[in-house]
Amino acid sequence: MTDFDPEAPGLGLSSDEILAPQLALSAADSENDDVEVPDQEVPDADHAALTAALTARWPEHRIGPGTARVRALVELLGDPHRCAPVIQLAGTNGKGSTAAMIDALLRSRGLRTGRFASPHVSDVTERISIDGVPISRARFAEVWRDVKPYVEMVDEMAIDGIAMTFFEVITGMAFAAFADAPVDVMVIEVGLGGTHDATNVVDADVAVITPIDLDHTHLLGSTAAEIAGEKAGIIKPGATAVLAGQSREVAEVLLARCAEVGAMPYREGVDFALLDRTVAVGGQVLRLQAAGGPVEDVMVPLHGAHQARNAAVALGAVSAFGGMAALDDEVIRQGFADVSVPGRMEVVRRTPTVVLDGAHNPHGARAAAQTVAEVFSFRPAVGVIAVMGDKDVSALLQAWSEIFDQVICTRPASTDRAMAPAALAERAAEVFDRSRVAWVDRLDDALERAVELADADEEGNGGIVVTGSIILVGEARNLLGAPDPTDAPALGLAAPEAPDLDDLFGDED
Repeated sequence: MTDFDPEAPGLGLSSDEILAPQLALSAADSENDDVEVPDQEVPDADHAALTAALTARWPEHRIGPGTARVRALVELLGDPHRCAPVIQLAGTNGKGSTAAMIDALLRSRGLRTGRFASPHVSDVTERISIDGVPISRARFAEVWRDVKPYVEMVDEMAIDGIAMTFFEVITGMAFAAFADAPVDVMVIEVGLGGTHDATNVVDADVAVITPIDLDHTHLLGSTAAEIAGEKAGIIKPGATAVLAGQSREVAEVLLARCAEVGAMPYREGVDFALLDRTVAVGGQVLRLQAAGGPVEDVMVPLHGAHQARNAAVALGAVSAFGGMAALDDEVIRQGFADVSVPGRMEVVRRTPTVVLDGAHNPHGARAAAQTVAEVFSFRPAVGVIAVMGDKDVSALLQAWSEIFDQVICTRPASTDRAMAPAALAERAAEVFDRSRVAWVDRLDDALERAVELADADEEGNGGIVVTGSIILVGEARNLLGAPDPTDAPALGLAAPEAPDLDDLFGDED
C-alpha cells in the first residue's frame, strides 16, 4: 500500500485546512442538537443537508492514514464492532453482490443481519442495512445524532493530522446501528483495500476474498500480488478464509497469509464450487457444491457467470460461518431467491431496454460485457459511459469493443472526478471507430440521444447499457425512475410496468 504523504498531490493540505470545514460543519450542526427526529420520513432537504455535511469530509476515494481514528471512535462508543460475529469481504470485484447473497442466506437461516456496504447507488442510507432493509432516513439521522459528539472528540484529536474521514464516520455509524438493533451477525464490506481500511477494526470470524485484479493501483500497489497483500490483511488469526478462485500469484499471497496467522483456507474449486449454470428468465439456475453435497435447482435472480461464481463463494462463506455444517437445500434456495443487487446488470426500463451496470474497472467490465452478450441481443447496442479519471480507461473501453455499436460518453453531475466527456470520447475513438462515438455533457441528454439511436431498429431490438461508474448508474436510476433500493427488502431485476422512455423524454416525431 502507498504510504501516506501529506505533501503528495491531492493530499497536500495542512492539518488546519483539513480540519476547518469539518469543525465548521459540526458547529453549524450543533444548532439543531435539541431537535428530535420524528418517527417519520425526514424531509428531502434535511436529509440532503446531512448527507452533504458528511460527504464534505475527507472523501472515500482517498485513504486516510491508518485505522487509529476509527479505533478511537469505537472505543468511545463502547466497542459496537464487537456486538456480533463478523463476515468481512475484500476483493477487487464482486464484494457487494457476494455480501448481498451472504446476507440473504443468513436471513433464510433465521438470523438477524446487519450489512455494511459501499459505495451506495442512490442514497447513503443503503450503506447500513438491517435484516436486508436499508435503515430509514430518520434512523440514519438519529444514529448520526448519537455518534456525533464522539466523532467531534476524535476530530479534535487530529490523529495523523486529519479529522475523521467520511468513510470512517459512516463505518462507525454502521457499527452503532448494528449494536443498537441488535443483530446476530454483521456482514462487512471493505471500502478500499483491506489492511488499512476503516472496517478492519473488526476481527472477522470469516474473511471472504472475492476475485482480485488491478484497480486503485496508485493506492494499493502496481501488481495483483501487491494488491492481494493489502486485501489479505482482513484474514486474522484463527479465522476461516473463504477464497474465490484467483490467479496463481494472488493465491500464493493469500495462502501465505493464512499460514502466517493460522487461518484455515476454504477454497473455491476444492471445498465449494459452481458445478453448472443455465441461463433462465430473470436470472439463472445453478447447481452448487455445498458442505452437504450438491444442491440442485438454485434460482439466482442475477445475470452473468460472474454472479454464479459469486453465489458459490457466498454459500461457502455461510457454510464456513456455520462451522461447515450442511444447510438445508430449501434454506439455500429461498435465500438466493431473495437476493437483490441494484445497479448490477439491472434492467430498469423497456422499449427500449435499459440495463445499468456499475462495472468500473477492466476486470468488472469484461464480466459485464460477457453477460450482455449472453443475456441480451441488442442491435444496435448503445453504451452510455462515464469513467473516473483514475481508472484504466483504455482497458475498460476495450472490454466493450465487441458489444457496443454506438458509444455516448458523458459524466455524472455529482462528482468532479469523472473524465470530461470530450476527453473520454477521444479515448473511445481509439478503441471504436470514430463514427461510432459521440459525447454529451449532461446525462439526461445522453440518455435521450441513446434512446434515439436504440429506436433506430424498427423491430425493437435496440438496447442501452449505462456503465463505467457506480455514480453514473445511481444518477441514471434516479432519472429513469427505477425503484428506490431503500423502499423494500427485495427488488426485481426488471420493471415491466414502467413507462416507455418516450414517455419520459418526449416523442421527437
